[in-house]
Amino acid sequence: MLDAKHIKTFEQMLGKENVYSDKAHLIAYSYDATRTRFEPDAVVFPRNEEDVSDILAYCNEHGIVITPRGAGSGFTGGALPTNGGITLAMEKHMNKILEIDMENMVAVVQPGVVNMDLQKAAEEVGLFYPPDPASEAYSTLGGNVSENAGGMRAAKYGITKDYVMALRAVRPNGDVIRAGKRTIKDVAGYNIAGILIASEGTLAVITEITLKLIPKPKYTKAYMGIFPSVEDAMNAVFKSLAAGANPVAMEFMDDLVVQALKEKLGIELPEDAGGLLIGDVDGNVPEEVAFQLATLEKSFKENGAQDFIVAHTAEERDELWVARRNASPVITIYGNKKLNEDISVPRSMLPEALKRIYEIGHKYGFKVPCFGHAGDGNIHVNVMVEDGNDPKQLEEGHHCIQEIFELVVEMGGTLSGEHGIGTAKAPFMNIAFNEEEIQLFKDLKNAFDPNNILNPGKMALPN
Repeated sequence: MLDAKHIKTFEQMLGKENVYSDKAHLIAYSYDATRTRFEPDAVVFPRNEEDVSDILAYCNEHGIVITPRGAGSGFTGGALPTNGGITLAMEKHMNKILEIDMENMVAVVQPGVVNMDLQKAAEEVGLFYPPDPASEAYSTLGGNVSENAGGMRAAKYGITKDYVMALRAVRPNGDVIRAGKRTIKDVAGYNIAGILIASEGTLAVITEITLKLIPKPKYTKAYMGIFPSVEDAMNAVFKSLAAGANPVAMEFMDDLVVQALKEKLGIELPEDAGGLLIGDVDGNVPEEVAFQLATLEKSFKENGAQDFIVAHTAEERDELWVARRNASPVITIYGNKKLNEDISVPRSMLPEALKRIYEIGHKYGFKVPCFGHAGDGNIHVNVMVEDGNDPKQLEEGHHCIQEIFELVVEMGGTLSGEHGIGTAKAPFMNIAFNEEEIQLFKDLKNAFDPNNILNPGKMALPN
């Protein structure tokens, strides 16, 4: 429990209206999308960067643990206060778009700005912020940077790190630092911004973000390729990209997802559809869009596609995308507990990776429906546990996940393409990194946070 004198000090710093230790707030800020609960001792809402600096300096002096938090939409426990202390909630006050610089095509935002709000503001002036995590309607940009969020448009446009030009952040001792510049090129000094991206709030608290914007493409069309097997679909992914296709998105669903879509939602798909590829193409002239669609159709059909469908209206586009949007909820027909991982492999390894993932699932007796961002090699692997209340089944499920992680690393892949590590994947870090590499992570943590007050216990770092 946090001593009452500390609560009083925070109230003096921020005002009583920005400091809460009542049960309702502690419960509300105790969980994220993992649904695992850890209550903080207090929730504080900084009003500005100066408040963040004062809070961190005080906590550093008194050994109080701090967990930074955006919207709490993460899937791996990165914003969970696993060691109590205070949750530093950024969404209440530090949620402003400070500037959209049209001449240099950059946006300057506070960390509590919701991703979709920036997308809309940029589009109003003809610009475009591409990173689009599935949580874009509510996840905050500070959280996106801290987790290096991806999204469906990553196949063409990349992920969060590709748009971060500069950051302002506060170290655990209260020092305010700047990392990066509002310039296209910057090779002066260490890439501190790069170190803070995906650091999951373990090194510093981000207080301001400068993001690259690009011109908004004028034309977009959606497509769907229907394949007899997952293997055919996965071959079409890397072969169509190598043939010159550059789709905005290339999402896939396997035969288990297809069957679940039919059973649960009644979506009409061919009886023998064994895999789907769905996506968008865009461009500034209709000819570019037509070229992309033609390239995809040719390559898809060369790799066994039964059909290639193009949406010509917004309504038709929505009809194509409804299958992908519902991929996650429909697979609950296979079990009431979903162990959802977001592994990533080189795209040419996708056919072999999926084949072996299904073999591992069969070995343990689990159905493993897969879907995700095939265009960038990011697969959402879902080990479906029939009875999530059975400890033995859960244990077997985690053994299955571990074997899948070992396979992915063996193939040159990674434990996470976009969700991060947090607490959920921390036990598996030694699969992907050797002792020397993990020690380097610990050395970086110690350099920024020698008293280990900032989000301890995440990413296999010390509690």
